[in-house]
Amino acid sequence: MRVGPKAQGLVGRKRGALCLLVSRLVLTVSAPAEVRRRVLRPVRSWMDRETLALADRHFRGLGGGVPGVGQAPGRVAFISEPGAFSYADFVRGFLLPNLPCVFSSAFTQGWGSRRRWVTPAGRPDFDHLLRTYGDVVVPVANCGVQEYNSNPKEHMPLRDYITYWKEYIEGGYSSPRGCLYLKDWHLCRDFPVEDVFTLPVYFSSDWLNEFWDALDVDDYRFVYAGPAGSWSPFHADIFRSFSWSVNVCGRKKWLLFPPGQEEALRDRHGNLPYDVTSPALCDTHLHPRSQLAGPPLEITQEAGEMVFVPSGWHHQVHNLQELCAVQEEVSEWRDSMPDWHHHCQVIMRSCSGINFEEFYHFLKVIAEKRLLVLREAAAEDGGGLGFEQAAFDAGRITEVLASLVAHPNFQRVDTSAFSVRPKELLQQLREAVDAAVAP
Repeated sequence: MRVGPKAQGLVGRKRGALCLLVSRLVLTVSAPAEVRRRVLRPVRSWMDRETLALADRHFRGLGGGVPGVGQAPGRVAFISEPGAFSYADFVRGFLLPNLPCVFSSAFTQGWGSRRRWVTPAGRPDFDHLLRTYGDVVVPVANCGVQEYNSNPKEHMPLRDYITYWKEYIEGGYSSPRGCLYLKDWHLCRDFPVEDVFTLPVYFSSDWLNEFWDALDVDDYRFVYAGPAGSWSPFHADIFRSFSWSVNVCGRKKWLLFPPGQEEALRDRHGNLPYDVTSPALCDTHLHPRSQLAGPPLEITQEAGEMVFVPSGWHHQVHNLQELCAVQEEVSEWRDSMPDWHHHCQVIMRSCSGINFEEFYHFLKVIAEKRLLVLREAAAEDGGGLGFEQAAFDAGRITEVLASLVAHPNFQRVDTSAFSVRPKELLQQLREAVDAAVAP
């Protein structure tokens, strides 16, 4: 996702995707300031048999294709009433067709962050944040400096960042230090007892956070906060995941491109733009295909509203293509470098944060949890995701794992020490999914 340079500051990504059903959550603050945040608790997802059957027919019809490729819709749907919008409505209207939507502030009105982090005037409550988190060291990005396709980061106590923020506002939204943006703060991980948010049922199947929670080392739940003018460069979320993002206070401008549109924005060297609002995109010598790209879908997100960003929007995902780029870069050493393919995996992990072996482990953790639900038929136990949701997730994992097993570069990975071999796990999944959808 991306926010333009004059946007108020936040990029949501936390993803539960169409293809992978991986979700990420973000909370933000900006207005002159904006805070966003999310919380995950096990919640039943309420997928029924009819919706499961619809989803199964949908993905079978794709035949391995990518959902939601093409032009952006003319407008984004706005969901106003929680009581009139079910999980099945979300799956049918937005998850399966891979379309964005905005949920009204009514969906988040009971959140602790909205009660405690915001003043009656609708501004960030700096006093409360200082009392509660003032000494916590947070990551801060400089929006005015480009390092490759991102911003350089530093770490500072939250109280120092809030001091900067106040000075930035008093200085007419300007500072010799540039425009600093608090990004990717793992507040929920570091303060798990805080009542920050309540997980919306629509995003309860969250593979990324479920995986990291099982390892107990990381998560994809973030808080962003920053003054007007803070922004995040044009980027893609990993694993084709979806994300959802809530403004605790303030406003935010989103520019979204559906899957495939980003290809027309590449420059003549094949690089994606850093800023899609830059006049440089009008230079047809540098960006020869930019005129073929349709206009972005723009969203102005108000306080309390929740944006759903579908799989592959903004950028195409590069998890496997990253390896191709690595192999091309080091191809001249292929004949002279012992264990060349292993070294490519090492470089791939350093560039994209994961390699084939780790991606398989990620799929395995989620698959085993879903298989347990399906085998025990635990749909009526009152907790967890429910039988139908487990069957839906298992079907998507089966498709992804099948493509992974068939990939020639994955076939070069030594899987002899894996606790469950990939083909064995794939067979277990296929049998479980067939049994789940059988009449």
